[in-house]
Amino acid sequence: MDKENSERRFNQPLSGLVTPRFAGIATFMRLPHVALNKAKGVEIGLIGVPFDGGTTNRPGPRHGPRQIRDMSQMIRRVNPALKICPYDFANVADLGDADVNPADVKDSVKRIERFYGKVVSMGVRPLSAGGDHLISYPILKAVGREAAVGMIHFDAHTDLFDSYFGGYKITHGTPFRRAIEDGVLDPKRTVQIGIRGSMYDYEDRDFAAAAGVRIIEIEEFAKLGIEKTMEIARGVVGDQPTYVSFDIDALDPSFAPGTGTPEVGGFTNREAIFMLRLMRGLNIVGADMVEVSPPFDPSGYTAYNGANVMWEILCIMAEAVAQRRR
Repeated sequence: MDKENSERRFNQPLSGLVTPRFAGIATFMRLPHVALNKAKGVEIGLIGVPFDGGTTNRPGPRHGPRQIRDMSQMIRRVNPALKICPYDFANVADLGDADVNPADVKDSVKRIERFYGKVVSMGVRPLSAGGDHLISYPILKAVGREAAVGMIHFDAHTDLFDSYFGGYKITHGTPFRRAIEDGVLDPKRTVQIGIRGSMYDYEDRDFAAAAGVRIIEIEEFAKLGIEKTMEIARGVVGDQPTYVSFDIDALDPSFAPGTGTPEVGGFTNREAIFMLRLMRGLNIVGADMVEVSPPFDPSGYTAYNGANVMWEILCIMAEAVAQRRR
């Protein structure tokens, strides 16, 4: 910890050396829970979005935030690979769950956007746990309201489709197309990594090509390797405000069986973690980790992988917050 940060009083996680990790009320990373209306001074907010009304296959991600909070109890203070403790760099808190309506998709999108509008207006950078991938759309509408953001997106699917099942345009397969159309996501500063699996048609790829989205399919990733892939990704987003979205189905189903639309041939959890660490130094203004479906993995292993994805992103976000504060 540097002198500047040592003089600040930041929230700290509850230590497992004081209270056992299986005890107490579960919060993300064992951090204090702070209500949004009392979040003044919080720099990074960990938020749950318990919503899966946009799901088109196996449901269940609405239960993701609770299980991820539970599994995150295993994560300690220090990241030895990056040699940092994020809680020494930024003030972090669990801001609870965004407001959702389980009976109405469009109303939920409005509620989520309204919640994140308040988060952003308070100067808080959100790091969210879904929920299905539709939640990224209203979050981006809040984060990119003043100026479109770039994005590094890890996923098996592009989520750039126009509609589903006869013209329905608001699903977990359409969030980034809607965000681009709304002008909150810059397609020329967007890169998608790990795309794979069988397809209905080439509609999403054609849209990506026309809009300028860079897609790194899993076959290209296998040829490039981790470092070159992330070198390309960093070149796409540059040093401008960037959002990170990680769908847990980016991982191979052997590592993440608890998800709604699994695709074989994905990343190992080690590959994913190494890629996330190579985002260090980027201007990440928000991030999410989505599509953990606890009913399909009662063991909690998928959620534990999701919690670790959030942890790695939290570390580089906290370091970036400190650098920009200076």
